[in-house]
Amino acid sequence: MSDDEPADSDDEGLVAVVLDVLPHGRAEDDRPQYQKQPLVYAMGIGGFDLLECVVEDTEDVAIGDRIDVADAAFVEHCNHVDYDDLPSGAAAELDYAVEDLVAAEEERFVDFYNDAQPITLRLHQLNLLPGIGKKLRNNILDEREGRPFQSFRDLEERVSGLHNPEEVLVERILEELREEDLKYRTFVQRDDGE
Repeated sequence: MSDDEPADSDDEGLVAVVLDVLPHGRAEDDRPQYQKQPLVYAMGIGGFDLLECVVEDTEDVAIGDRIDVADAAFVEHCNHVDYDDLPSGAAAELDYAVEDLVAAEEERFVDFYNDAQPITLRLHQLNLLPGIGKKLRNNILDEREGRPFQSFRDLEERVSGLHNPEEVLVERILEELREEDLKYRTFVQRDDGE
């Protein structure tokens, strides 16, 4: 993916969290100030798309705000970008945005622990999470067989050895955002066929 790749036309209703606001465009843009377009860098909350959006005005938008990237009155157009293409401010804010999203949508991410499936005969989706080996994976599978997990707290209380299950997810999501050459992706969608 590159910053030249437009966001999909089916992005209607795609909600994104603002990571950085550049009211005067990119610093490395050599054009005169009046020719630069205001930019917003954002992360889609569904598939963790990283976006660079040309906007009409940045006066009413701040880091952490949620925006609809299909809102033609505000967003002129958006391009998908890679992690390496984010300005330093957006890259620094990304960790906090992912943490906030996982906390805000706890049910969605607890359901991952409830619904995770084998990828191959020897590899399970749970094993992709940092610190989860065969024993811990089996403990999670055994516990969820009795009844589904209801919250991160429930998960932590019922599965011995699993500490901070939300932080484990955040680490994996950030790894998927930062690393282009991962073989398996669970949370981050890529437009290049991954």
